[in-house]
Amino acid sequence: MANTKSAKKRIRSNERKRQRNLMYRSRVKTMIKKAELSIYNGTPDETLVREAISTLDKAAVKGIIHKNNAARRKSRLMKKFNAAQAAGA
Repeated sequence: MANTKSAKKRIRSNERKRQRNLMYRSRVKTMIKKAELSIYNGTPDETLVREAISTLDKAAVKGIIHKNNAARRKSRLMKKFNAAQAAGA
């Protein structure tokens, strides 16, 4: 356990940041899942894909996920979306 005052404060602030990051990560996963479900159901919804990409960008800017991680996820999502649109057209 921490002995110094600053170490105790650091533990408290780290826990607050962990909780906040958990919320954003969960939101990212949810938005991606919604977008992918719309793609897999045969009705790709562009608004859901845009929301997922926007959420990924926000998480990357805030430092919750790495920018390359966000870019990779966006790329994979767009690849699925474009393939679904090409198959539907």
